[in-house]
Amino acid sequence: MFTRREFIKTTGISIAGIGLSNFSSPLKLIKENFMSQRPKPEDRKFVSEIVEKTIVKVKQSINDDELARLFENCYPNTLDTTVNFKIENDKPDTFVITGDINAMWLRDSTTQVWSYLSLAVEDGKLKEMLKGVINRQTECILIDPYANAFNNGPTGSEWEKDITQMKPELHERKWEIDSLCYPIRLSYGFWKATGDSSCFDDNWQKATRLILKTFHEQQRKIDVGPYSFSRTTSWSTDTVPGNGYGNPVNPVGLIASIFRPSDDATIFPFLIPSNFFAVVSLRQLSEMYQKIIKDNEFASDCLSLALEVESALHQYAVANHLSFGKIYAYEVDGFGNKLFMDDANAPSLLSLPYLGCCPVNDPVYQNTRRFVFSKNNPYFFEGKAAQGVGSPHTLVNRIWHISIIMRALTSESDDEIAQCLNYLKTTHADTGFMHESFNKDDAGDFTRSWFAWANSLFGELILKLYTEKPALLKRIY
Repeated sequence: MFTRREFIKTTGISIAGIGLSNFSSPLKLIKENFMSQRPKPEDRKFVSEIVEKTIVKVKQSINDDELARLFENCYPNTLDTTVNFKIENDKPDTFVITGDINAMWLRDSTTQVWSYLSLAVEDGKLKEMLKGVINRQTECILIDPYANAFNNGPTGSEWEKDITQMKPELHERKWEIDSLCYPIRLSYGFWKATGDSSCFDDNWQKATRLILKTFHEQQRKIDVGPYSFSRTTSWSTDTVPGNGYGNPVNPVGLIASIFRPSDDATIFPFLIPSNFFAVVSLRQLSEMYQKIIKDNEFASDCLSLALEVESALHQYAVANHLSFGKIYAYEVDGFGNKLFMDDANAPSLLSLPYLGCCPVNDPVYQNTRRFVFSKNNPYFFEGKAAQGVGSPHTLVNRIWHISIIMRALTSESDDEIAQCLNYLKTTHADTGFMHESFNKDDAGDFTRSWFAWANSLFGELILKLYTEKPALLKRIY
């Protein structure tokens, strides 16, 4: 019988949390460790032939068996476990849960299906499913543009007693700029990938006009706007200061976001990564209205706001850091106060090139990137298991898989990407899936075993490397 140390040395497999006595030999564990963790075919929520073919094709190009297994598990996880597709009123309708929470986030639902867009032209069923996500997001925005997460019907939620304008269709009502940017990103990406504009109907136009109206309200030029939020809780980031309106801002043209994409309350409501994302989204919306809807006036209104926010970002988002020179702040208030940090959840400062907000070689971004991966960022952690960015959402000393994946997606260094792949391979705690966060010293201590956003983003990374840097998939990590 192998000792634990001899076993790991011989096989290279971590067995944290698994009793060694359950296995008669390391070869048996190797075989089981590389088995698919997907549901049985008959239990999968949605099946796409082109996705299945892609899994087989890409797996064959990956020399590292465990990395190949991770791709096989993670890439289809959204389709396997979270998609509820139907035809409603002669239109496709797709409700996408986030994983272990039975609700649909506008942000998560976009990120969960994003990597399937390029395959939609080859699979009509997949294309209809994606149109269904756009249709459902449209419906959600029309219910309440200030909500971040929705129920599959008027079922109520555990947060229905929050002090805000709750409705039974809402799971949670946290105002986050990115909640309205991601549906634009999905619509624009779908249109560019397929050329299909049939789902941009009257309801979609009403919803997108409501997005512009909401952004204008949260510039707070006239008053604080109609949204406020409070929650009875001892968790400080789960409720909002300023009697539910957030800390004061100087109306300089930026858009206030009372919550971050982590669903944590902002300190200074002008959240810089989300304002950058809004500029990109407004430009995309302007193009769609000009070329598809043929409404040049509204297209001009979107572009005008994009230019205003962009101008304000140039003036207020950049600051001189003592150690890194000019970098982007995470949050500002327009009065001159700035918060220096980054959060794993995207939009983040790290994710700006990924979302099309700036070139990856932008000097200010590169300075910011060096800051993000330093001890000057209070949410950068380095330990025995890995190094990466965490979030106040999971407190200190916990690294998010999303941050490691995003680091690879925004890197131009093969060595850096390879290190990220190694971290991802060695920190899934023998589950075969990505997680929300894990302890920097012990990957077996993790949160959220079923977190589809992280799984989908991992699949997206492998597909990107398959197309752009196939040699990296030939290595053993």
